Amino acid sequence: VQLQASGGGLVRPGDSLRLSCAASGGTLSNYDMGWFRQAPGKERDFVARISRRGGLTYYEGSVKGRFTISRDNAKNMLYLQMNNLRPADTAMYYCAAGSDYNNLILASAAELWGQGTLVTVSS
Repeated sequence: VQLQASGGGLVRPGDSLRLSCAASGGTLSNYDMGWFRQAPGKERDFVARISRRGGLTYYEGSVKGRFTISRDNAKNMLYLQMNNLRPADTAMYYCAAGSDYNNLILASAAELWGQGTLVTVSS
C-alpha cells in the first residue's frame, strides 16, 4: 500500500485546511491510521489517530477540539480537518498506517508513511 498526502498550504491564523491521504495498491481498512507532524528541527510528533472502522479517535492535546480525523474506507481515503489554525501548527504533516491502534501515537509504530504535505500558518 502506498500513501499520498495532500492539501497543505499557506494560511493565516484562524483559517482552516483539510488534509487528505489517498491509499493505492491496497485496502486502507486493513489499517489503523494516523496523522503526524514534524516542524523544522524537531521530531515527528503524533497529531491524531483513528481505528480501522473509524469508531475510535484520539487527539494530541493542543489540537483537540480544533482538528478532526476521519476516514472513508470505501474511497480508500483518510482526512484531517484543521480549524482555527495557529502558527504553532506549522509543520510537514504525514499520514501513517499501522496495525496497533493504541501504539499509533509513536512514530515507530507506523508501518507505512505518506510523503508529507506542508502546512504553514502565518500572518
